[in-house]
Amino acid sequence: MPHTLDADAVRTWCGLALDALGRARADIDAINVYPVADGDTGTNLYLTVESAARAVDAAFDGHATSAAVSRPTLADVVRAMAHGALIGARGNSGTILAQLLRGMADVLADGTPDGNPGAGEADGLRRALRRAVDLAYLAVAHPVEGTVLTVAVAAAESAERATGDVATVARAAYEGARTALQATPGQLDALARAGVVDAGGYGLVTVLGGLAQALSGEAPAALAPARPGRDALAPTGTGGQGQDLVGCSTDGAPDGGPAFEVIYLLEADDTAVTALRERLDALGDSLVVVGGDGLWNVHVHVDDAGAAVEAGIQAGRPYRIRITHFDGAAVRKAGLGGPDRPGPAIVLPDQSGAQGPTGGPRAERVPRAVVAVVPGDGLAALCAEAGATAVATRPGEPPASGELVDAVRRAHAREVVLLPNDSELHHAAAAAAAQARAEGVRVAVIPTRSAVQGIAALAVHEPGRSFDEDVVAMTSAAGATRYAELAVAERQSWTMAGVCQAGDVLGMIDGDVAVIGSELAATAGTVLDRMLAAGGEMVTLVLGADLPDEVAERLERHVREGHFAVDTVVYRGGQPTAPLIIGIE
Repeated sequence: MPHTLDADAVRTWCGLALDALGRARADIDAINVYPVADGDTGTNLYLTVESAARAVDAAFDGHATSAAVSRPTLADVVRAMAHGALIGARGNSGTILAQLLRGMADVLADGTPDGNPGAGEADGLRRALRRAVDLAYLAVAHPVEGTVLTVAVAAAESAERATGDVATVARAAYEGARTALQATPGQLDALARAGVVDAGGYGLVTVLGGLAQALSGEAPAALAPARPGRDALAPTGTGGQGQDLVGCSTDGAPDGGPAFEVIYLLEADDTAVTALRERLDALGDSLVVVGGDGLWNVHVHVDDAGAAVEAGIQAGRPYRIRITHFDGAAVRKAGLGGPDRPGPAIVLPDQSGAQGPTGGPRAERVPRAVVAVVPGDGLAALCAEAGATAVATRPGEPPASGELVDAVRRAHAREVVLLPNDSELHHAAAAAAAQARAEGVRVAVIPTRSAVQGIAALAVHEPGRSFDEDVVAMTSAAGATRYAELAVAERQSWTMAGVCQAGDVLGMIDGDVAVIGSELAATAGTVLDRMLAAGGEMVTLVLGADLPDEVAERLERHVREGHFAVDTVVYRGGQPTAPLIIGIE
């Protein structure tokens, strides 16, 4: 059934696009040959859309939890989508996609494109796609045909020719893009030699497919193969049996191109960015600068990474600086500073012992590390004391895959155990692990669903064991730990334990509401009794930011008096949302 182009449709679009990119990510990575054959376009597009989708979810959550409950408008959501894509954009294609989404948001947020109050949704989508193309071409220093830009143009032109409702226009845009994608090998020699379509274009078609499905209610026709007849496309003397897919060496920058990819967010005004474009264009290639209103995402390939960052410092305040060395080895990246703490880029050392771009020696990686996602500063400090790299979550802002990958890089280990500690982070953790593995790190994700399961796993971590043995032991410890969480109901609602009222204390065991009470300590005592009825040797209490110590003392007494031979350990977790987290081992 067709859907109007409203806030809900955009949210659905983001979800469908992210799911589709998740399924296609590995295939898109495999056909990534231009502008650099580094095999990460699918992952970069996934991370970019993931950031956009999370921003859209946050826009809905912000309205749902405000004092005056309301629905976000289309303008609220498309602006959030564009901003999320901008700050989370990865790689050349991800940066261009962010600009395409920004162009669409510019039109859709106005509601009446070009000041025409009679413009309908279908006309708005046509104008949005055209604006997206115009902005994307302005953002790319030297546009190349046969890439994602060509596919975007075809989508806009097909939409402009289409008649009918907004769902019809969206389907036409998808079909036009899909047709253009199949023609890309005939427009770009690198694609023809490899016998593949453009990876960035493939990703854009996937995203447009999500839009068409969100508006029409029907899944679009499947994409044609990503390798449309390699033998027929390959020029004489290329693509022979045994040759590398991209027809070039995987060591060093391909075809003698720049050695580094530099990406950063930049706070600067338009005048400074104009000068920055000119300076970066002279330093390297694949220059894309997207954004506006004082915030920009800068992407360039250069030989002198330091000069590229220095140019950003002269233009404004760069942060979240990421540098990738195109050397076929494990990639080291660093995210630095914030809007108020700009700093120079750092390329962390890899395990090879070779020299870095500044000539200094590269330190050795540690053998193994643990990365744990935790909801409070106290838990982060606890993990750090145990030697783990902690990723602290923020209320309503769970970490995206990119943040988890950055944490794996900061751990600087050959082997990494990743503890998501939240069932909703398992997909993001899996994507992060896949990217880290592509960079040469051996990663295992233990599907922990609570911070107390992560604590149990970390307690038995032993770097001296083999990696597989260590993962098995940590998984076993996490699996043997039941968990519960105390929360305060924000509104009346139905639960597994009955109807709760705003202000009630909810005792959730293994994710489901099991107890409804009026006082936190008493409700926690009931939860403990239910859990310990099935047995247990150790109780872990993780106290929230505002929970008094007296509550912990009362619960310790409760366990000691009612459950003999059961020990209790208390941590001041500092988590801002859950007053109390309970673990039973």
